[in-house]
This record gives sequence, structure tokens and C-alpha cells, in this order.
Amino acid sequence: MMELKKRILSIVEKDAKLSNSEIAVMVGSDEENVSKIMAELEKEKIIFGSKTLIDWDKIAEDRVTAYIELNVTPEQGMGFEKVADNIIREFPQVSCVTLMSGGFDILVEIDGNSMKEIALFVAEKISPMPGIISTKTHFVLRKYKQDGIILNKKNNDERRVISL
Repeated sequence: MMELKKRILSIVEKDAKLSNSEIAVMVGSDEENVSKIMAELEKEKIIFGSKTLIDWDKIAEDRVTAYIELNVTPEQGMGFEKVADNIIREFPQVSCVTLMSGGFDILVEIDGNSMKEIALFVAEKISPMPGIISTKTHFVLRKYKQDGIILNKKNNDERRVISL
């Protein structure tokens, strides 16, 4: 049963728009069983949402994505959890907060309308927070691939043009 759950999870991770009947065919099961498993996975919060990837550049939407590296003083008994929880709770515009290993502690991902908006967010909201030692902000210039999906894929037709 666990193997079937893992196969179903692998499929819906790649394409959440598939119906339970389509998934059933792909895993060699019936739709009723897949529906039951999907309901269990949602109840157990193993599946807790799905999202649509949008290439905002194609609709000329001005959006800026930034990754903010945070060096943090861990709090006794809480580690980095308190800072992460504060960021999650206070700033709904933050899309991702991740504990990292290496040269910094926490990575924050945020989308904004301009570099200035994000710079002000870092300077006025993130930097003054208790426990934040330093920040380093990186702006995304272009995304080539996201969540396994190639963006801005050009149709490379390698056939030669011949005119008569």
C-alpha cells in the first residue's frame, strides 16, 4: 500500500491536474481506490495543496523575485524556529522560508513589484527583527526551469528552409 501511495504522490507532484481515473490507469489500480488514497493523503496533510506555475514574463507583468540570506542568532530552546515562525506569521508576501546549511542560516523567498519594494522590505522589516545578524539579497534575473518545468522553451526547428 505504501508503494502505491508513493507512486500516486510521484504522479500528482508532476501534474496535479490529473483526474483520479487517469491516475488509476497510470498506477494500475481503480478510481475508487485512488480516490480513497488521495483523501487519506490530504487528511494526513501529506498533500496539502497544489499550485499552478505561471510564466509572468509572458504577460508583461512586472514582478521581481528575490532570495534573502539571513544570518541568525539561534534562540535557546527554540533554535531558528522563532525567527522562521515570526517571518511566516508577520509577512504573508514571503513565499518560502527554509533552514539551510552552509554560509547562512535561513533563506527567504519573496516576490515584489520592484527591486526598491524588496529592498525596503529587507531594510525596514527583516533586518530590524530580533535575532537577525545580517542579510544578503539576491535578485532573480531570469528563471529557466521551475519545479521541473522548463520555462521560455523555444521551438528549435532544425529543418532547413528551402524555397523553390
